[in-house]
Amino acid sequence: MAVPPTSLLLSLDSTLQPLLLPSSSRPPRPSPSFLSRRLIRVLSRRPLISTPIPATVSQAVTVASTSRSSTLRDFKRTHNLTHGFLEIRPMNEAELDETVKLLAESFSDAMFGSDRCVPLLIFLVKQYILERLRLVPHMAVLVGLYTEKNSDVSQLACTAEVSFNDLGANTACPSPQPPAGYPYICNMTTKKSLRRKGIAWHVLRACEDLILQMKQKTDVYLHCRVVDKGPLAIYTKAGYKVVKTDSVLIWLSLQRRKHLMCKSLSPPKDSQPVIKSKDLPQQNDEKDSQPDIKSKDLPQQNDDQQITSDEEIY
Repeated sequence: MAVPPTSLLLSLDSTLQPLLLPSSSRPPRPSPSFLSRRLIRVLSRRPLISTPIPATVSQAVTVASTSRSSTLRDFKRTHNLTHGFLEIRPMNEAELDETVKLLAESFSDAMFGSDRCVPLLIFLVKQYILERLRLVPHMAVLVGLYTEKNSDVSQLACTAEVSFNDLGANTACPSPQPPAGYPYICNMTTKKSLRRKGIAWHVLRACEDLILQMKQKTDVYLHCRVVDKGPLAIYTKAGYKVVKTDSVLIWLSLQRRKHLMCKSLSPPKDSQPVIKSKDLPQQNDEKDSQPDIKSKDLPQQNDDQQITSDEEIY
């Protein structure tokens, strides 16, 4: 299935934008030297990305559910595409740098239209990802490994981030704000050279499958820029509906207008509910107990009287 290019899903946009843009007015695309000076000033005032997690959240994260961790560790989706093979699973430590680079390139292309800011963005994105990974298994970063036909070499083709509940929620979630405690998908992007191959569609489906396996709330939310017609068509086709849209006044904060979209997930059709004996309707013993009819209670038939199958017996 051909899929239009998929842009970054805005969580990093909201996190990194205060570091990259001045608060007064939108300038021309900033140069790396400008970004470096502004980054030093901002980080010297307050550690935006390395803010410590509150003690209550940190304590809850350390006591991670064994079942959730096991589900996340065993999760994998594979797809035989017409042009290759795709495997989607949670990111491991060895894939961190490659995932960070993919996100930085996508963010730089979406925001600045070039890759000249990628080295600086790699530093910022890596700090963001490391901070988010502290919340596993309440969130997850999925990656897709793609192998071309007639090739044994796989490459990281896509990534997406999904949070399952309040403990994994992103504190820098953009507007319009999704309701608290619900699953949220963000930072979904595909490698530029591998777009229009249907990869983004499979990543989105994998996020939904993982949410169902985690047994969380089944209403999942994501954001899409109003100007991104291609991704909007993908989400609409996948069953997402626009529930709220930014006001035009959002331009005053130097942000693009965004749709908040929602979809209610349903379990797979082949999964049948387990019916326990206690859930079955209890039968009334009085109705089931038939009276013991003795032969002497039956009406005596006359020997010369024949009873056919069409007659009634009283």
